[in-house]
Amino acid sequence: MNTAVTLLTEQAPQPVEELRQLERQMIIILDFGSQYSELIARRIRETQVYSEVLSYRTTAEQLRQLNPKGIILSGGPSSVYSEKAPHCDPEIWHLGIPILGVCYGMQLMVNQLGGEVAKADRGEYGKASLYIDDPTDLLTNVEDGTTMWMSHGDSVIKMPPGFEVLAHTENTPCAAIADHEKKLYGVQFHPEVVHSIGGLALIRNFVYHICKCEPTWTTAAFVEEAIREIRGKIGDKRVLLALSGGVDSSTLAFLLHKAIGDQLTCVFIDQGFMRKYEPERLVKLFQEQFHIPVEYVNARDRFLDTIAGVTDPEEKRRRIGHEFISTFEEASKRLGPFDYLAQGTLYPDVIESADTNVDPQTGERVAVKIKSHHNVGGLPKDLRFKLVEPLRKLFKDEVRKVGRSIGLPEEIVQRQPFPGPGLAIRIIGEVTAERLNILRDADLIVRQEINQRGLYNEVWQAFAVLLPIRSVGVMGDQRTYAFPIVLRIVTSEDGMTADWARLPYDVLEVISNRIVNEVKGVNRVVYDITSKPPGTIEWE
Repeated sequence: MNTAVTLLTEQAPQPVEELRQLERQMIIILDFGSQYSELIARRIRETQVYSEVLSYRTTAEQLRQLNPKGIILSGGPSSVYSEKAPHCDPEIWHLGIPILGVCYGMQLMVNQLGGEVAKADRGEYGKASLYIDDPTDLLTNVEDGTTMWMSHGDSVIKMPPGFEVLAHTENTPCAAIADHEKKLYGVQFHPEVVHSIGGLALIRNFVYHICKCEPTWTTAAFVEEAIREIRGKIGDKRVLLALSGGVDSSTLAFLLHKAIGDQLTCVFIDQGFMRKYEPERLVKLFQEQFHIPVEYVNARDRFLDTIAGVTDPEEKRRRIGHEFISTFEEASKRLGPFDYLAQGTLYPDVIESADTNVDPQTGERVAVKIKSHHNVGGLPKDLRFKLVEPLRKLFKDEVRKVGRSIGLPEEIVQRQPFPGPGLAIRIIGEVTAERLNILRDADLIVRQEINQRGLYNEVWQAFAVLLPIRSVGVMGDQRTYAFPIVLRIVTSEDGMTADWARLPYDVLEVISNRIVNEVKGVNRVVYDITSKPPGTIEWE
């Protein structure tokens, strides 16, 4: 089983034999289609205990073999009494492992154990005050009247035998329930979201007090174990890595170089869609400062040719991905042979590509594939390499801490997310050399001003988007007909949800004035004030 860590403290590396024992300190989340399943896993890891998301179809026997310290049943969009509602293996209630049901997970627990769930007379959505009836066990140190985030149209109207009420709200008599003897717990709210003020305390109670886990996973422990596993797997073979300059591939390059040295070959393919000065800066940084050789491939013209005239965003992505694979394969043949291909695949990539939700017995996919991530779903079928993916079980914040712990500079560790297709999907419609140059110049100004004012680490992403329309303007007493630039600056904890950044007006004014005055071909700047959802962070 692959291992991962919770990366909140810096501690001394632990001996390998101890790590083998610590691997068993694990909480499993069974996913019933909730948008927050990944967030639950992140919250568990914030307690420095390893967590993993599995399909709700995972059997009791499979869970027994994994031997987790606890199980959490996620929320979900279904009603437990509907004909096609997802149900877990009822044998899980007899495993003797503590279980926490969240929202739908609680209702499923009640339904399968002899209680009753029905449509509520009045649904409950958003913030609600939680009034505690039993302040022990799950709700220890959770303040009476604290705010919790509700999102449900069904409610428990009859509890199963052996259960009692732990807390209620004005609209929900059974907001938290428990069978203390069997260590089965349920909450009708979402403790994992930031709006639930006492949510993390509740999660800590479940992880530490009820499941008896210890906060044993650390950055240092992961690095030591990852290096050991890399060396054991690779031996004396050669590894090829496509370096993008982002925190994921850069951390991977550092980790691999630390483990196998010159057996690693990094290739940077400049597809022409990166931000201004980034390709040159990246190659210089790795080769001169970090002494990690990088093979630079200038493929700007061929990438621009391959998407000439294309306006559909998915077709853009498909063509760019196909061209990347072709260019990369050419480079690998020229520089090879190689036995392994290293990828900076992260745990969210695995979850979103439904890779974890495959029935091990039948091979059937049991979750809807959200997207084909370029690291997971975009590889050619005739791949000649074996894969090495040391970061596969980590979240982005965990990768940042690993990178920092092995010497990656802050300018890369704190680099804001940047899409694989780059500026090609920040130009709406057709991508041309002229539009790329305009967007690069505008984007540089946005980043300069955000940096200079100390706001770079205060926002999740800050960038410019070019629209394929022209509007009328006046400059120097002359009529202009030029492109508008959209500013997209958002705040977020993890990219799953986001809100537009309330920047000071004077900052927006300076950015707008600079773009209009310094970027030829632009005469208007607008600010995107759409949250995610309903919008997305990227425009394409």
